[in-house]
Amino acid sequence: MAYRVVRFESTPNPNAVKCVVEPSPGAVPRSYFNAGQAEEEGDGLAVALFGVAGVTNVLIHVEFVTVCKESGAKWGAVKAGVERVLAEADGA
Repeated sequence: MAYRVVRFESTPNPNAVKCVVEPSPGAVPRSYFNAGQAEEEGDGLAVALFGVAGVTNVLIHVEFVTVCKESGAKWGAVKAGVERVLAEADGA
């Protein structure tokens, strides 16, 4: 199931962005600090999000996805990558 980014929202953390998505990315919130954690949990969506250059943390909530980036990464590239991954996702 592909996801559509409704909008990106800033957060108090300048290295994090909230992506409001449709449909819901899952019934249970989950958070990962690295791709290894996501792989251990078998969370394909989170693993794919970590594949976006610069992504360091992933929070998948019932109505949104929040990603954190490396301080040197550019938001334009990170957002484009996140949007691509979400559009191509086959479900979480």
